[in-house]
Amino acid sequence: MKRFKERKADYHKAVIKLQEALNEKETEIIIDGVLHRFEFTFELAWKSMKDYLEYTGVVEKTGSPRETLQNAYQYNLINDGEEWINMMLARNSLSHLYDEEKSREIYVKIKEKYIKLLKDLDNKFDEL
Repeated sequence: MKRFKERKADYHKAVIKLQEALNEKETEIIIDGVLHRFEFTFELAWKSMKDYLEYTGVVEKTGSPRETLQNAYQYNLINDGEEWINMMLARNSLSHLYDEEKSREIYVKIKEKYIKLLKDLDNKFDEL
C-alpha cells in the first residue's frame, strides 16, 4: 500500500503540472514541455493503476501497460479503455517521434481528451 500511496501522490502532482503547462500560451517550448510532462504523467498513471490492482489483489501480477489498462478497465478503475489504449499508443509514439506535425496532433489530443482522462483517474484515486 505504501508504494501505491507514494506513486498516487506523485501522479497527482504530475497531473497538476501537466494542467499548468496546458494553461500556458502555446509556444514551441511550451508544447514540447507539455509533451514531456504527458509522457511522465502517463507513466505514473499506468504504474499507479498496476500498484493498486496488485495491492487490492484484483490481479496477482500485471505486466505491460496494455495489460494493466485492460485490467483497470475491467475492474472499473478507468471508464474509457479504448481512449486509454489510444493514449498509450500516443505516448509510445512520442518516444520515437521526430515528426513535428504528428507531435502537434498528439498535443491537441492531450489538451482536448487525454487531460480529462488523466484527471478522472486522479479523482478516482482520491475516492479509493
